Amino acid sequence: MQGFPGGLPDLAHLQATMNAIEHACSLIQMHMNPAEAESVIASLHSSHMPYQTCRFIIETSKVPNARFQAAGAIGDAAIREWGILIDENKRSLIIFCLQYVMEHASAPDAYVQSKVSAVAARLLKRGWLEFPEAEKAAILFEVKQSILGNHGSGPQFVGINFVESLVSEFSPSTSSDLGLPREFHEQCQSFLEMNYLKEFYCWAQAALLSVSNKILEHPTSVPEEKVCSAALRLMFQILNWDFKHTANEPDNSHSRINTLTSGIRHDAVMLKKFDHSLVKPGPTWNDVLISSGHTSWLLNFYATLREKCSYDTLWIDSPIAVSARQLIVQLCSLAGAVFPSDNGETQIKHIALILSAIIQWIDPPDVISASIQSGQSESEFIDGCHALLSMASLTSAMLFDNLLTSVRPYGTIHVLSSLTSEVVKILTVNQDEEETWSADALDILLETWSVTLGQMDGDKTILPHDRVFAASSLFNTIVESHLKAAADSALDENDDTEYFHASVSKRDERLASYALIARAAADMTVPFLVRLFSERFSLLSQRISGNESTRTLEELYWLLLITGHVLTDSGEGETALVPEALQAGFLNVVEAVHHPVVALSCK
Repeated sequence: MQGFPGGLPDLAHLQATMNAIEHACSLIQMHMNPAEAESVIASLHSSHMPYQTCRFIIETSKVPNARFQAAGAIGDAAIREWGILIDENKRSLIIFCLQYVMEHASAPDAYVQSKVSAVAARLLKRGWLEFPEAEKAAILFEVKQSILGNHGSGPQFVGINFVESLVSEFSPSTSSDLGLPREFHEQCQSFLEMNYLKEFYCWAQAALLSVSNKILEHPTSVPEEKVCSAALRLMFQILNWDFKHTANEPDNSHSRINTLTSGIRHDAVMLKKFDHSLVKPGPTWNDVLISSGHTSWLLNFYATLREKCSYDTLWIDSPIAVSARQLIVQLCSLAGAVFPSDNGETQIKHIALILSAIIQWIDPPDVISASIQSGQSESEFIDGCHALLSMASLTSAMLFDNLLTSVRPYGTIHVLSSLTSEVVKILTVNQDEEETWSADALDILLETWSVTLGQMDGDKTILPHDRVFAASSLFNTIVESHLKAAADSALDENDDTEYFHASVSKRDERLASYALIARAAADMTVPFLVRLFSERFSLLSQRISGNESTRTLEELYWLLLITGHVLTDSGEGETALVPEALQAGFLNVVEAVHHPVVALSCK
């Protein structure tokens, strides 16, 4: 290749070096003499101008790991020697890498192609601010032609994979070390966001559309399946970008007023256990993400595939299914000026549209949980829970509840209550398997309750009676399930399966979330706790047998734990006060001595 750096190659030297690298890779694979093998490989990475040697290994070697190491050595050497390479050398290295992956798109060792592609992306970023625009445009034009399917499904997949590597390189959180100041990375990030990121998303959309019909006809048996998965993954990655240039974003100084009128929150909610950020690409993305019907198309595409593959229990965890759900959940977090200024109307329709589709992933909870316990994958259910959490963090409590009423005779809070109830029952039965799908689901659902009820408390919103009843019923189920689990563990001497083996902090996190649910229906849940205490004290006073008294004491211990969280908020160094929600729940009680909270405290 003209312009490829390095002197005239000596075939004997190239062959000897390749043999040494192949031998070193074999030693590592067999776990023999790792120090010697690593030394040989390190010498290639650190050698001066190794490009001709690395090219020879990449094009000639039959050992995939040797080709992988040679690709990495090209990247390391080029970054290290960037200052002594001429522009033609730099361009030739990038073009060589891209041509190689395009020509070997169907090769079985995909990780080698991914490495070579990542090296091309790294070098393109390194020269981004110094390459003429025409050169960059020419390189990306060829990539675009591949992504659009003009050279077949193999190069199409490779092109998408390269852009995925490029986006990763330009994102500061995932970029590789180039030995350059932070300002360089920020400039590259800004340039890509303003000039190419949306275009990349459109390329991925076009690639997805180009293969969608074949995928729907043959969901699991065509080469286009890889293209489809890669395109979905790239779109998710792009929407996961930390957008900085979102011009014309609304002024959030009156966000509380806006929330009260439209129900849409404009500020990001800080979650306790999960990373969550609003996706704010700005108004220039409206045509791609909103007005084009992109979300509706994606939801229909997934639903159709889901139905066609319902016979295949493994499909839920296939790359297409996982990537599609990731993108759908990410679209739940769209916010800001990407939506028109219509008092939240378009955004509400957007969220409601997604909810009407993903409700099948989580409802009815008992049927789905039974399926999971019978061996069905839980991943779709977990993704559905994440989607609910995203929606709750974007909406007021009332709007969140009303999102579902257009397609169901009940509100979203009813579904959330049913989901949480089912998961709690499963988790407390399988108390010796803390790190199960039910534990993960419960954490997400309790976070959703915390977001929803936390907003409700701040806005002094009063939920309709049936929603309050749903919270009360859920709390009753939580308490009864945990009491049964506590009683069943009373005589269990196996520490590995002891009910309270979980850390105190994790236990208290859940109890605090349970307490929020209790306070939402305090007029029903506080008397319920009073009754449970009275029943247990009555049993103890009857001098029941030793085993039964032990069970009752375990139940009382758990009741004391949950009651403490219901009655007060924890806070180190602060005076424990009765939460406002409890005070507001009994306005009709005049005399303190008759107040249910007082009665519960005296227990």
